[in-house]
Amino acid sequence: MRAGDNPQASFEDRVLDVLSDVPDPEIPVISVVDLGIVRSVECMPPTVLLTPTYSGCPATLVIEQAVRTALDGAGFHDVGIRTVLSPPWTTDWISDAGREKLRAYGIAPPPRGAAMSSLRNKEAAACPRCGSTETHEVSRFGSTPCKALWQCESCLEPFDRFKCH
Repeated sequence: MRAGDNPQASFEDRVLDVLSDVPDPEIPVISVVDLGIVRSVECMPPTVLLTPTYSGCPATLVIEQAVRTALDGAGFHDVGIRTVLSPPWTTDWISDAGREKLRAYGIAPPPRGAAMSSLRNKEAAACPRCGSTETHEVSRFGSTPCKALWQCESCLEPFDRFKCH
């Protein structure tokens, strides 16, 4: 039995369980919970706090609507949604499961703690396809604003890398 269906589970666990099925609209293999966009769940008043990956993220409204739909579908009609911008989202909020999902999808996840040391991700990224660290940045701009385009020098495959922040 999932926490979302278990009346004995805490309110927070039930809400997080429901939201664990809400995919990020730009990277659908990872949920908004694993991406760390769901900052927390408050009980009084019942509210889900969301923090976009950056303040200008074009997917913010879509994410909020998907969260609303999931909450309503699970019977959490009275749970509010609030966007919180401070402190800003950091790549350190991506869960370990989320990092593995990114890697399996072909996106190099940022290393933990990278947000504290660098905005440019100067450390070599491990290629999500072959694991080589013989990689280089091709462009600061990848398929979405929160990713950069990299290329593996071993297998020659291009790949996105999450920008640290």
